Amino acid sequence: MALFTCRDLSLGYEGKAVIENVNFTVNAGDYLCVVGENGSGKSTLVKGLLGLRAPIAGDIAVGEGLKAGEIGYLPQQTPAQRDFPASVQEVVLSGFLNRLGSRLFYSRDERKQALAEMERLGISHLKNHSYQELSGGQQQRVLLARALCATGKLLLLDEPAAGLDPVVTAQLYELIRLINRERGITVIMVSHDIPAAVRYADHILHLGHETTFFGTTEDYVQSAFGKRFLEGGAL
Repeated sequence: MALFTCRDLSLGYEGKAVIENVNFTVNAGDYLCVVGENGSGKSTLVKGLLGLRAPIAGDIAVGEGLKAGEIGYLPQQTPAQRDFPASVQEVVLSGFLNRLGSRLFYSRDERKQALAEMERLGISHLKNHSYQELSGGQQQRVLLARALCATGKLLLLDEPAAGLDPVVTAQLYELIRLINRERGITVIMVSHDIPAAVRYADHILHLGHETTFFGTTEDYVQSAFGKRFLEGGAL
């Protein structure tokens, strides 16, 4: 089942396109990595998928059963966000905010699920710690647990390993792959790391202000286009 289908999509600002003629489909259970050089339109595409930016042309068709509030989004962190003064448990629970409606408090089941997500990601022992005192890798696990509380269908991750050391980066990528394979949660991840993209994802979308490649990872690796970028490593 298709969760997103983009047809001849153009997105931008004040009527000026940043990406044009973008075409791809994300099916349930896929792991798609969106790659491209700085300024190629990756962040603009993320905003379009989240419904934060309307298409200039073309369209984004959202699959049946997927609502905007059911996307688990892990954005790039700003320095201010890294210093957010809340406990780990409070940050993870905030993944349920879209479900609260008129309720003032989280339910028992929501608290139970939040704890389960923290346990799966190895951070339950940090639940009462201040988020701002954690390492970068620990903070990303907290935000990943928060995103998982928001969805059982789709994770949208924008440069989740930015600023992390190689060991922590590899551990985070392994966690994301396990979530995709063992829980069947669809993953769309924006990354500059081409070698990691082909190691973990099953589909690649390469942007250069338009779709320069979309297909399976195997086809990308074998293509002349993919080989040229793989030789250069991370973008």
